[in-house]
Amino acid sequence: MNKKAIRIKAYQNMVNFKKPTSFQLKETYPLPPYSTIIGMVHVACGYSEYHEMQISVQGDHHSKINDLWTRYEFACTSFEKGRHQLKVPYSKYDKKSNSYKENELGITKGISTAELLVDLNLIIHIIPESQEEIEYIYNKIKYPDTYLSLGRWEDLVQINEIKIVNIEKKDLEEDFNLEHDAYIPVKNFEIGDISTNSTKYKINKDYKLQKIKKNVFIRKWNKIDVYHASKINTGIFEDSNIYLDEDNYFIFNA
Repeated sequence: MNKKAIRIKAYQNMVNFKKPTSFQLKETYPLPPYSTIIGMVHVACGYSEYHEMQISVQGDHHSKINDLWTRYEFACTSFEKGRHQLKVPYSKYDKKSNSYKENELGITKGISTAELLVDLNLIIHIIPESQEEIEYIYNKIKYPDTYLSLGRWEDLVQINEIKIVNIEKKDLEEDFNLEHDAYIPVKNFEIGDISTNSTKYKINKDYKLQKIKKNVFIRKWNKIDVYHASKINTGIFEDSNIYLDEDNYFIFNA
């Protein structure tokens, strides 16, 4: 039996998909990470625990600009007038006097820069592990209870098309060039199947909570090695085994 997927064609005006290692300058990934898309799906569906799914994402943006944003830094230090721009009151228990003492903590306020992708068009395939969830996810994204966003909370998604499609793995009968930039998982292709001069990323997909001490957990991310394959210089060769949907859109699932 062939699998089904939900294909979304979406548009975003200006958006930032922040790289975890960027701070002073909020650098952006060229496409939304898998974890960002999975998060959007879970919010739309009201899921309170993780539902296994695979994601494929392709897209193109028109340009990239820098924008200013307000940064707040809170280091839990006492307020100093010449150092901090904001202050918050707090009470600290003093064992010696057996009472609470009033104090103030300082917050530093400043300006930083964020990269924004302009006029981003996306083609996303969502393949839930449980195929019974297809209709539910489709309806929740088509008729959301709240507005959908990808990236920052304010990065709204305009859904131009959503469709349930059949997908099938096929051997290509001829060489193809990409029509859109895409994340291509490294493990999906054998050497000689693909020709690309691409940036390689480790993209977050999902995570498990890892206990580091009593009542303290951290997220242990499952990272996927991908090529950010450009449509300008990426080709997929004849006889490569790859998923396509019923309208012959490539699917690079991870």
